[in-house]
Amino acid sequence: MTIHSDHPFMPPEGERDPLRRFRGRLPAPVTVWATGEGPDRHGFTVSSLLIADGEPGMVAGLVDEDSDFRDALEDTFTVNILAAGHVMMAEAFAGIGPAPGGPFTLGTWRQSDWGPVLEGSAGWLGARVRKGQSHKLGWGLLVEATIEHVEVGDVAALTHLRGRYS
Repeated sequence: MTIHSDHPFMPPEGERDPLRRFRGRLPAPVTVWATGEGPDRHGFTVSSLLIADGEPGMVAGLVDEDSDFRDALEDTFTVNILAAGHVMMAEAFAGIGPAPGGPFTLGTWRQSDWGPVLEGSAGWLGARVRKGQSHKLGWGLLVEATIEHVEVGDVAALTHLRGRYS
């Protein structure tokens, strides 16, 4: 086995997708969208999201349409802003990191009227899906929801930029 200094699956410089490279230079929030309760909880790491202020406030995000979260999403969900110590959790909910026992074992979660809430997050909101408003956008499914509850934490939010968390 040989150890390389570069990523073994990264395409050579001239073959990289310029749109993907452009997007990678935009700092992105790291959130976990969660729904359900007890053994029927499902969550998914979402960084492509938009919060729109207004009456009512709205949240929109791109979700993998083949994810267990999307299959379980019926009415309400939470958007949990991950904090600096939640990198492993972000990877687990994205399906690319280990989580023996499931990703909900990687933190303390409590149940709200909208779904699971992560204790120690940088904030969370409870939202209700706008029926008939989901549609494909790029490779994802755009989910739109009305914000019904907001709580802001006092810890710094986790961000993702150029393949790294900070």
